[in-house]
Amino acid sequence: MADPRFFLTTPPKTLAELAGIAEAKLADGTNPDQLIADVATLETAGPEHIAFIANRRYVRAFTESKAGAFLVEPTLVERAPAGMAVLVCDKPRRAFARIAAAFHPEETPEATIHPTALIDPSARIGRDVGIEAHVVIAANVSIGDGCRIGANTVIERGVELGAGCVIGNNATLSYCLIGARVQIASGAVIGNTGFGYDLDASGRTKVPHLGRVIIEDDVEIGANTTIDRGSGPDTVIGRGTVIDNLVMIAHNVRIGRGCILVAQAGVAGSSILGDYVTLAGQVGVANHSTIGDRAVIAGKSGVLSHVPAGAVYAGYPAMPIREWRRLVGQQRLAYKGKGSKDE
Repeated sequence: MADPRFFLTTPPKTLAELAGIAEAKLADGTNPDQLIADVATLETAGPEHIAFIANRRYVRAFTESKAGAFLVEPTLVERAPAGMAVLVCDKPRRAFARIAAAFHPEETPEATIHPTALIDPSARIGRDVGIEAHVVIAANVSIGDGCRIGANTVIERGVELGAGCVIGNNATLSYCLIGARVQIASGAVIGNTGFGYDLDASGRTKVPHLGRVIIEDDVEIGANTTIDRGSGPDTVIGRGTVIDNLVMIAHNVRIGRGCILVAQAGVAGSSILGDYVTLAGQVGVANHSTIGDRAVIAGKSGVLSHVPAGAVYAGYPAMPIREWRRLVGQQRLAYKGKGSKDE
């Protein structure tokens, strides 16, 4: 069970209630009035818990589980242990997420303004806004209805937040226009000047960055992620994109809708990512690269040019993943051959 020191827990629920939340069906013979107290993992669940299986590697553990109820795909219903209640659905992991959220809803801070917050008189604060301790809100900032601003966060001059945004502690927002329901985790820096210089033998000249960061609706930005403002064109993050912790997005980058950028990915200046692109962990994208819609870049890969729409690339430099796998296989054979000669 979730630690009650950190998570809210709602009362037990019947299987009928959980089936409605999960958009699942109760298997034949399941008692709709059976009570479930909480969610649990496949290995730790007991008679009072509900768990799920979404990977066939764990079928054996599923058949031996002591859970009171399970979320399973239709093809696994017959593998359930005797006496276990079964909720049938096509996407057990997603169904489990909905049930977990019902048992442990996120705690929303109160819509109060802490007396230590420094708010410029020209700032426009919407209704039902919560502002925690030592927040600084500068001139002409606009904060939409229902926003929550974490402690020690700084929102600089002219920034706009749409309704329902949640900003974590110690974030810094500048030169940015932010849509509705955007979540920005603690320590993120949005709108900092980009890394742009003109270099010659006499030294370096800093290029002014006169653009903005535009963040569309329903974007999530992880802890300690940085997004630089544009040098002239804006840096744009498309609607519904999810950005993990410790991601770096440089000036003038344009990211489409519904993209996923995993931890420690870096996107260099003026690159373009289409819609629904996935960058796995520690991917690097060179400046002025273009990645087409729905392309996937495997972890630790380096994109040095363009990636076609729908392609799956891996390696450094990044190449179609089948080519990369063949190359890795050839390297392994070469090393094995070299080792046998040395012996």
